[in-house]
Amino acid sequence: MNAPVRRDRLEELEQFRANVREWLASNCPESQRQPMTPEDQYWGGRRGKFPSEDARLWFERMRDKGWVVPEWPKHYGGGGLDPRQGRIIKEEMKRIKARTPLYGIGIWMLGPAVLEYGNEEQKEQHIRAIVNGETRWAQGYSEPGAGSDLASLQCKADDRGDHFLVNGSKIWTTAADKCDWIFCLVRTDPHVKKQEGISFLLIDMDSPGVSTTPISLISGESEFCQTFFDNVKVPKQNLVGELNKGWSVAKALLVHERKLMAEMGSDTPRQVVAPNMAAREYLEFDDGRIADARLRAELVDYDMHMHAVGLTHFRTFEEKASGVRSAAPLVMKYVGTEAEKTKSELLLAIMGSRGLGWEGEGFTPEEIDTLRLWAMSKAMTVAGGTSEIQLNVIAKNILALPQS
Repeated sequence: MNAPVRRDRLEELEQFRANVREWLASNCPESQRQPMTPEDQYWGGRRGKFPSEDARLWFERMRDKGWVVPEWPKHYGGGGLDPRQGRIIKEEMKRIKARTPLYGIGIWMLGPAVLEYGNEEQKEQHIRAIVNGETRWAQGYSEPGAGSDLASLQCKADDRGDHFLVNGSKIWTTAADKCDWIFCLVRTDPHVKKQEGISFLLIDMDSPGVSTTPISLISGESEFCQTFFDNVKVPKQNLVGELNKGWSVAKALLVHERKLMAEMGSDTPRQVVAPNMAAREYLEFDDGRIADARLRAELVDYDMHMHAVGLTHFRTFEEKASGVRSAAPLVMKYVGTEAEKTKSELLLAIMGSRGLGWEGEGFTPEEIDTLRLWAMSKAMTVAGGTSEIQLNVIAKNILALPQS
């Protein structure tokens, strides 16, 4: 059972909500409340450029307020707020359609891991830089021969006294060609069980011997890369956690990645309409009902499913805020990415040939984005652990089913 929230605490939260609402109304520029394109996103980093002066102003105001990452410690530039206060900020931003001021894997994934496993020097160097938008991070986990079986990775780091010498490659490294740093799982001991000989390193992308090659996707974009390490020197102080204990850091970080995957449809710059809204525009109606009985049933099923997903998200949040351990996060990556795939497929079925536009003036931006997101939704069922792997995790860790 979740611990009930005291009446005085509820009153505090309602006052906090009122203060947040007032601050956002006064500080969020009108241009930052409009629908955005991928070009409107700000990712920070050494090469990062603000898409507009208002985007810069909005980021700086949120940064100075501590609300870029409101739940991180104040000492490192966060807001020092609790999960319920953080949720209120997200809800109030969503209410006025305020844009996210800063995107990045550093916020979504690396930061929480460094806060948990990093030493004070690493926190001072990297956490504050992430909050300030000074560094952009890539993830170096998967390899050409180690995807779902991540522990089979072969990228190695040899101990050379005051530094590691890294050789190998990583694949599906998102925007690595635009990033300043990459966090990597590397093999530091090949003579023990595969999970026990892995370490977690932070590598500067400007280091001699680091190179990237973009990978083209069926969605028409090229946001993934293969990253190569050829005798790259990495200082020993860039080791996060203990030597050969990087698997523990990796598992903690994967929780945050899978949470991101589960919420992938909630903060997209693509102009995609909801299935119900699309149905009103593209489908025929008979006496006020969708004429196609099959699509009508699929829409009802989708709405019921998404309502259940929303309730589960809320329950998961309340359990976290109350300090209750929950198995729900293990489920939500699978549920969220499969739901997004179902949504995209449903939209294509509703739009028919109008949903197959890749480019050109004959299609609306929403129709073009629908097809591209349909293609991306397939990739999201693989990223962070395939749906099949997630089902195995659920069967083993939640249902306690016997292994064959």
